[in-house]
Amino acid sequence: MGPYAIGLDFGSDSVRALLVDVTSGEEVSTSVVNYPRWSKGMFCEPQRDQFRQHPLDYLESTELVIQSLWQVAPKNANDNIIGLSIDTTGSTPIAVDENGQALALKPEFVDNPNAMFVLWKDHTAISEAEEITRKALSASTNYLKYEGSIYSSEWYWAKALHVMRNDKSVANQAHMWVEHCDWLPAVLTGTTHPSELRLGRCAAGHKMMWHENWGGFPPNDFFVSVDPLLDGLVNRLPSETFCSDQAVGCLTSEWAHRLSLPKNLPIGFGAFDCHMGAVAANVEEGVLTKVMGTSTCDITVCSPDTISSNAVNGICGQVEGSVVPNMVGLEAGQSAFGDFYAWFQRLINATAVSIVNSSDSVTEEQKRLLIQALNDQTLIALSQEAQNIPREQTSVLALDWVNGRRTPDANQHVAAAITGLKLGTSAAHVFRALVEATAFGAKAIIERFTDNQIPIRSVVAIGGISKKSDLVMQTCADIWNRPIQTLKSDQSCALGAAIFAAKIGGAYKSVADAQRVMASPVAHTYTPNPDAVSFYKVAYQSYKTLGQFVEDTTL
Repeated sequence: MGPYAIGLDFGSDSVRALLVDVTSGEEVSTSVVNYPRWSKGMFCEPQRDQFRQHPLDYLESTELVIQSLWQVAPKNANDNIIGLSIDTTGSTPIAVDENGQALALKPEFVDNPNAMFVLWKDHTAISEAEEITRKALSASTNYLKYEGSIYSSEWYWAKALHVMRNDKSVANQAHMWVEHCDWLPAVLTGTTHPSELRLGRCAAGHKMMWHENWGGFPPNDFFVSVDPLLDGLVNRLPSETFCSDQAVGCLTSEWAHRLSLPKNLPIGFGAFDCHMGAVAANVEEGVLTKVMGTSTCDITVCSPDTISSNAVNGICGQVEGSVVPNMVGLEAGQSAFGDFYAWFQRLINATAVSIVNSSDSVTEEQKRLLIQALNDQTLIALSQEAQNIPREQTSVLALDWVNGRRTPDANQHVAAAITGLKLGTSAAHVFRALVEATAFGAKAIIERFTDNQIPIRSVVAIGGISKKSDLVMQTCADIWNRPIQTLKSDQSCALGAAIFAAKIGGAYKSVADAQRVMASPVAHTYTPNPDAVSFYKVAYQSYKTLGQFVEDTTL
């Protein structure tokens, strides 16, 4: 068997490694490692929308997940690896010093959350994002034109500015900020020093305001006009960016030893998880790939001729080469999807969990297992009950902005809402409304694309929810009025990374060639129910009315 490629997928809670036979496309083995500090809730304050991850979580987990892979992989597979590529969540930047060292890896910053990676769902930089948006829209050049014309608190510059405003010690030593998907390939290839650092096209184009039309990043004067604290940071970033079908460099001897991989193994430019997941889903013009997990990320592509000079407002950017070479990648998404369901699960289980935790008759491990079983069974039971409720027999309507709104038209001030509650309303009624709300939120994204002449004929769904819930998937098909395909692969994002790794390793001349062999086959297709489509067409208008009311009355 072999040769093999490795895809590393860094999610919010864990990293997954996938070993793929590049000749057959077979997913040979996989391993998963949870981040140790993150799993304990360290450095996070959810009540303040602060979510930080320590770089040691990524470094230690990289070593553990690759070494765990060899425990389940074919014998001596590690000697026959031709390439490795990485995807991460994003925007997830970190401050580095003048030598390229992440600040949290220095003794004086080891326990400082501001010196750590600012996770994608950290929303502490809302005011900074609004300031950047105002400056961009009033400038002679709108540097947000290709990022939806609204800057988000989830993105690079807002996060960097917020941290530096609130922590002088970090501001004094922050030579530049680096996205996770650029930082880890640089670590593995020994190119972290600012003079050697190279950036992938994906993060730079979608979150950092890079675009070919203005020769790279906006000028330093623009950032100084936002806040002098940003002075000079952009000048330290390389203006050239690279697509993920190219190699950053080769694995260092140190990391080759730590990972039991060949020396000089090519390491690809990193990208965000949703972008590489779309590659595993055979993304093409007219098809929307939706990564459905705690939040969602929506990816489609179109030819430069299709989009021409059209700039789609309110999305997360359009960048040529950010997904696959020679095609414009367009990104959107929802700030909460599965997180909305998980919130409701925690809400209704809170008393039971409190009782379990206060018991002196069971061990801590038994408590953990009991709570896990309770949570798992709750969602299963809610889904089964909700599926049996006739659509016409519920008055409950919900709005999905429980973590703000990412797209269309980013607004982290807005919140979720539930209306139509009565004495006869059950937990299953509310849960069904939450499912419908997340589907309505996704429909608004599809409409934003199609209203701008970006065709969306069908949807490919990847991620955990696409595998776990027929209720969610069928509801989405009915509300979107489009067929939805789910994939056989359980690790679509890691598989997309492996496809790029196969290309940079020389197994294929192009990403398209690699996709024909390695992309995931379809496992199931959900087809819209005409009666449900008609019902939800009316309900969607009520959703939009509720959304407008909530947004108009948000303080």
